[in-house]
Amino acid sequence: MRRALITGVTGQDGAYLSQFLLSKGYEVHGLVRRSASADVVDARLVWLGVRDQVHLHDGDLIDLASIIRVVQLVQPDEIYNLGAQSFVYSSWNQAYLTGTVTGLGATNVLEAMRYACPDARYYQASSSEMFGMAQQPIQTETTPFYPRSPYGVAKLYAHWMTVNYRESFNMHANSGILFNHESPLRGIEFVTRKITDAVARIKLGQQKTVRLGNLDARRDWGHSRDYVRAMWMMLQQPEPSDFVVATGVTRSVREFAQVAFAYVGLQAEDHIEIDGSFMRPAEVDVLLGDATKARQVLGWRPDTTFEQMVAEMVDADIERVSRHSRL
Repeated sequence: MRRALITGVTGQDGAYLSQFLLSKGYEVHGLVRRSASADVVDARLVWLGVRDQVHLHDGDLIDLASIIRVVQLVQPDEIYNLGAQSFVYSSWNQAYLTGTVTGLGATNVLEAMRYACPDARYYQASSSEMFGMAQQPIQTETTPFYPRSPYGVAKLYAHWMTVNYRESFNMHANSGILFNHESPLRGIEFVTRKITDAVARIKLGQQKTVRLGNLDARRDWGHSRDYVRAMWMMLQQPEPSDFVVATGVTRSVREFAQVAFAYVGLQAEDHIEIDGSFMRPAEVDVLLGDATKARQVLGWRPDTTFEQMVAEMVDADIERVSRHSRL
């Protein structure tokens, strides 16, 4: 039985990755930062029905000693570093925290692996936000980076540290440059989930409008369930590398909202209010990924269409709102 350690195990990707690895027969371990919200921290794992199968360990990405302790204890075959301060908008208000957790946290995991489990295979959750002000209309693994947020800058540091450890210490260290991916497990603070939650509440008569920022920002959106499969596929390769994971189709926030409202028979324009306070200090206008390398080397392709993903999110939020779920 292969053993995996996941940081960020209670997040969207961590939960889906846990479910996927368990289906492959893995023993799954996760790193958890304890907090006052410990009663709901594992809600996504519970939602997927895998909480009882995942072994949780106390630790923190900014505490190297705790990472070393957990890696020594678990002795994983594979390490997936998904933990981060991942809300882009908040990264301007918490730039130091974002840099420490998202950037230096990855270095701590790499160091712990180097000393305590050097033969393991490592996955770094890089991000399309590293492209920021995109230097090419379609972004590949060789497109120059130009991050436009403290989050993007921190992810870029973690990405290059992964490359550095791979080249300096001959570690099987990989980066997945994942473009935007959503699901019913996306946090409520993200615009996609904010939209589907609002659609559910409006449809059920609990509110009338939703306030949004830049409706013209365009993203390449896929489903988290498909993207965690690509993470695993990277670590099965004989040689480590970096891979863009994307659908190759871009849509605006406005289009996302239109599809979500139309799914329940409503017109988005009747329920959206523009609020300038939700605008980013430095906007990323368009992101569009080319996953040719992932298709050719990994054999990866997304299974879920954009419309299917949005419908799944709306259905889940209608269910949650109806039964007053806290997720």
